[in-house]
Amino acid sequence: MSGFYAQIARYYDAENTDKNDDLPFYLELAQDIDGPILDVGCGTGRVMFPLARAGYDVHGIDNEPRMLERARALLDAEQELTDRLHFYEGDARTFKFPVKFGLTLVPYNGLMHFLDQDSQITVLRHLREHTRDDGLLVLDLPNAGDVYATEDSDGLIFERTFLEPETGHLVMQQSISTLDRTMQTLQVTWIYDEITADGTVKRTFAPLRLYYYFASEIKLLLMMTGWEVSTIYGDLDGGEFEDGAPRMVVIARPA
Repeated sequence: MSGFYAQIARYYDAENTDKNDDLPFYLELAQDIDGPILDVGCGTGRVMFPLARAGYDVHGIDNEPRMLERARALLDAEQELTDRLHFYEGDARTFKFPVKFGLTLVPYNGLMHFLDQDSQITVLRHLREHTRDDGLLVLDLPNAGDVYATEDSDGLIFERTFLEPETGHLVMQQSISTLDRTMQTLQVTWIYDEITADGTVKRTFAPLRLYYYFASEIKLLLMMTGWEVSTIYGDLDGGEFEDGAPRMVVIARPA
């Protein structure tokens, strides 16, 4: 996981400028929570900064230093948030946080990076230890059932174009992916074609492997690690989790 984000760190914010649909959901949840907020897999602070601007004390952990470097550079431009934003480099399965959290977030597919059952159990149990007894855990995941219903394609998919902010270069992002339904994993290779000032193309290949969870599986994992599921939504607007729903947004409480 770390190697992937080291490769794409300088592209991450530019390619995700339109990824903000989850922010109103987290801001609304935070209104009813006492205590600080934890963002697991915080990256460059996409979720953390809006929460801090709203007045919340937000802590984030990531294991990729290049992503955290970019987060701290963004913080330099908003120094009024310094007392409310706390970044940690480390492994979410073992890191000893200095406080317990009222709201623990694993946003936008974050739990998919934990590929084996031992890692999944370890991280969920560790997050329980660092979440207050009256706190909440939120997992934002794709609906695996919806993904499994799609047809396989081994073709190259065009994703988007964006401008890399430091150089102004145009970047074309594409992907090739393979779904292993037996192992519940997706192997995706992101391809970034960056057009440099002299018109040549610099190509970056960034492979990534992700794990798909089903609802019954995630309920069992949470039960095993000290949680109980309160609600599962099918999207970030609070829609019903049902056949065809795009997301599996799990809200759990300490058991």
